[in-house]
Amino acid sequence: MEFLQPRLLAEAIAAKAEHPAAVPIAGGTDVMVEINFDARRPEVLLDLNRVSELTSWQRGNGQVRLGAGVTYTRLIDELGDLLPGLAMAARTVGSPQIRNRGTVGGNLGAASPAGDCHPVLLAAGATVEATSARGPRLIPAAEFFTGPKRNALAADELITAVLIPVAAGPQQFAKIGTRNAMVIAVCAFALELRPPPRISTVGTGIGSAGPTPLRAEAAEEYLADALAGAGLWESAGRLPAQVTQHFGELVAAAARPIDDVRGTAAYRRHALSVLARRTLTWAWDSYRAEGGAPGCG
Repeated sequence: MEFLQPRLLAEAIAAKAEHPAAVPIAGGTDVMVEINFDARRPEVLLDLNRVSELTSWQRGNGQVRLGAGVTYTRLIDELGDLLPGLAMAARTVGSPQIRNRGTVGGNLGAASPAGDCHPVLLAAGATVEATSARGPRLIPAAEFFTGPKRNALAADELITAVLIPVAAGPQQFAKIGTRNAMVIAVCAFALELRPPPRISTVGTGIGSAGPTPLRAEAAEEYLADALAGAGLWESAGRLPAQVTQHFGELVAAAARPIDDVRGTAAYRRHALSVLARRTLTWAWDSYRAEGGAPGCG
């Protein structure tokens, strides 16, 4: 096995162009597990730990450009105010040791349907920046996942950053596992409310309940219409129980789960309905506590 250690991003991109089959490694929380269990034996490992350009983040134009090498721990400590949903998801990842090493870029590269950060990226409308010797390419998160552990990267591309809109309103994330910590999700759900005056829309993300992370688009449209139609964005009034209930039903219907060792398809659908209702209640309570939409009262 050949081991490459570039120090600059340009060197890493050139190495990937020369060795398209090279497997990138940063935190190693996925790749090293597969290697140690002899589930994978790449001919070339491309170590990105020394590439400092991947370990920074910047805010501008209403979004955060999160370098692919920023760890979960830094995301929690430094970006909880700007990206609260992603910080919530990051707190559920593995152990403190895993969070100190693992990265959102690595999570995306693995493209697991159960990746904890993926539902939040879908709900937030994030974009993945992939870079090759041909230059950067932007891939919407909703188009990035092409199948179980498969993504839209070309063979010579590296994930260099994720572009995530700064939270426009309340965000929530919740997951269910077979125990309280250090566990792969049985299912997970993320929600973002985007109040007026700018947009008045809703974002969702479903994890571990389909061949890829999924959006619940019918649920998004229903909730946005229900909030607007009843004037709830402006009044910040209580959510009718039937709205919360039907939102949960639509989220469950959007899932494409299977039976496996962690749970049945029926349980996953039921759990997603519960998570959708809970996260909507939490997000709406937060919205009301903050006084509703700016300029309304």
